[in-house]
Order: sequence, then structure tokens, then C-alpha cells
Amino acid sequence: MTAITVNNLWKEYADQVVLERVNLSVHNKSFCSIVGASGCGKTTFLRILLGQEIQSRGTVTLNGAPLPMDPSAERGIVFQRYSVFPHLNAVQNVAMGLELKRSPMLGRLFGGARNAALDEARAYLAAVGLDFAADKYPAELSGGMQQRLAIAQALIKKPKVLLLDEPFGALDPGIRTDMHELILRLWDESDMTIFMVTHDLEEGFKLGTRMLVFDKVRVDPDAPGAFGATITYDLALNKKTKGELKDIQNLDLKKKD
Repeated sequence: MTAITVNNLWKEYADQVVLERVNLSVHNKSFCSIVGASGCGKTTFLRILLGQEIQSRGTVTLNGAPLPMDPSAERGIVFQRYSVFPHLNAVQNVAMGLELKRSPMLGRLFGGARNAALDEARAYLAAVGLDFAADKYPAELSGGMQQRLAIAQALIKKPKVLLLDEPFGALDPGIRTDMHELILRLWDESDMTIFMVTHDLEEGFKLGTRMLVFDKVRVDPDAPGAFGATITYDLALNKKTKGELKDIQNLDLKKKD
């Protein structure tokens, strides 16, 4: 089943074209790694999938229906910087996702409903290896633990699509390896489709079932904002050839537009 379909997507800001002619069809339970030069629209594309940005032209559908224009429980996101509430402990942070979903007006559950939400939050903390830290506040947790907490926050809403914006870039190598194993296990145990922006090619190849490379095909030195980026490579990683891998590795992914 196709989860996400993108047809002739463009994103423009005044006289600056960020994305142009983006076409994509992603099946359910795919893990798409997104790489490309800094400033080529990777995060903008992710924000469109989330509903934080609206495309200038083209369509995006989720399971055959137009993508909702506002963020919804169908889509979860984890940023590089830990998006946790510092005044709430770990279990309250995770339960907040359910409270906002089930009580959008008050943002709070009461009585048995709140106890049930806290119990479910503890189960998700256990899933990411933080059951021992349920009563700890974010300031008491390491960077890796805070990122695990952010992942639990996203997963408790049972999203159909999980968006990861360089989620492991600020972590030490050893912790990153642990996080890689965690996200692969959680993905394997669920029915999610994942899109992950990364600047680390090795990470992209390791985690993804598919790699999408964004780059500018057309460049005008006299009008740097005239053209946008599109998907220049779309690789099924389990079928990649040595030639494709060499082409990708030769891209300068750190260049500035």
C-alpha cells in the first residue's frame, strides 16, 4: 500500500524557489533516508510532510487522501534538538501526547483517563529503555536519554508516518549506535513509514531501505534563487550497485547553496 505520494511539488518564497518538480511514491513501512547539500530544501520537504509548510504547487497525499494542512496525530516528528517539556518529568512528557490528542481543548486528562495515559506512557518509556527514569526531569537526563524521551513522545501517538530531522546528529558516536539500533527495532515492530533527514551518508545507508538525494539540477549564477532542488537520486538500498554508491559518495553534501 502506498503511504505517501508527491506529485509535481514546488515550494517558493517570493523570488526564491526552494523545491521544484518533486515527484515521489513511497510504500507503507518504507524507511527513506534523505540526504543532500546544506540548504537544498530537505527540512522544508519534511515540514511539508508534517503540515508546518504548505507547498506552492503540486499535491501530497497520505494513504490516498490529501495530506492535512495542519500537523496531526498521523504524523510524528523528532528533531535534532530535544523537543521535551523541561517542567514535566519523563512520564508526564510522554503522556502529554495522549492528553493533547484526547483532550485538545484542555490539554489535560483527569481521573481514570489520566491514570490510563500515564500507564501507557510508562510502557513507551520501557520500549525506549527509560522505564527507570519515569520520575526524572529532562535536566536530569543525558542527551541520549532526552532523545529517547523525544522518540517515545512521538511514538505514543501511533503515527502512520514518523519524520526524523537529523535526530542523532548531536549525539556521541557510541550513543548514536545505540539510537540506530533502537529506531530500527521500533520501526521493525510497528507499521510506520519513516522519513529521516541526515548529513551522514553512512547513517543513511545503514538505516534506510531507500535513499533520496536532493540537489539542484539547474543553477543560474546570476539568480541563485531562481531554481530549486529536486530528487536527483532515488535508490533502493537493498539493490544499490557499486556505481550508484560511488556516485553518491562523490557528492559534496556539505556545500552551501
